[in-house]
Amino acid sequence: MKNGDLILLDFTAKVKDTGDLIETTIEEEGKKIGEFDEDFVFKPRLVAVGASWVLKGLDEALERAEVGEAVDIDIPPEKGFGVRDTSKTRLMPLRKFRDKADQITIGEEVEIDGRRGIVRFVGSGRAQIDFNHRYAGRTLEYNFTVVKKIEQNEEMINEIIERRIPNSIGKINVKVEQNIASIEIPNEYFLLEGLQIIKRAIANEIMKYVNVVNEISYIEQFKEDKKDAEKPVENESVEKTSSDKSVSQDDSVKEVQDDSVKEVQDDSVKEVQDDSVKEVQDDSVKEVQKDK
Repeated sequence: MKNGDLILLDFTAKVKDTGDLIETTIEEEGKKIGEFDEDFVFKPRLVAVGASWVLKGLDEALERAEVGEAVDIDIPPEKGFGVRDTSKTRLMPLRKFRDKADQITIGEEVEIDGRRGIVRFVGSGRAQIDFNHRYAGRTLEYNFTVVKKIEQNEEMINEIIERRIPNSIGKINVKVEQNIASIEIPNEYFLLEGLQIIKRAIANEIMKYVNVVNEISYIEQFKEDKKDAEKPVENESVEKTSSDKSVSQDDSVKEVQDDSVKEVQDDSVKEVQDDSVKEVQDDSVKEVQKDK
């Protein structure tokens, strides 16, 4: 391997003298941890050789490794997480932790004044906090295999994106034409925290490690929600129902009006008939009287 090569690396890292697991990309090893995260995806990690993406001791070993070769190495503190610095250890009163003072335990990781440290001692109202890295001063044991050296441009870009946006391969489309890499980001990532910073970091890494690319074009993809598109059809159905109801009401009104007209007409005919009968009766009586 040479500096700048992009590779996929499987590895397991442990503390040499205790065998405590630090990190692994292999599921069988991960399951040995007491609290195993079922949602975590174990897979080879992308590494740029010589770019300090991993510990110095591992980076140096990668330069001598071959694809498919299983390698076991020990990494001393100075090429791992550093030599312990006694000046980074502080003794402070428990009242510094306020309402959490009675919950402080040895080995716990705490944050004080924006710095993270390990509790090494608790007693007499005080706690000793070690601001060295948890594995500072420890010799590490690494077992690793270079699974693959990536050489295809689009695959390199996909893996670089995956490093910043996990589980994105197959969701974010990538196309390389001439010296331009077009990256199509679907709307499910639009609310990703720090997306603009992530896009800038991805662009920088692509132009650094993918030699043919000197320009990045981001395309943000918006898609219509199918459920929202179907809503007007439901409204049309409601409108039709309302319209049918109006027609029914109009028929009822017409029926009432017809009955009223008929009733008035019947009354009028009755009145005319009564007047005619009365008139005939009066004429008949008058004629009889005259004959007498």
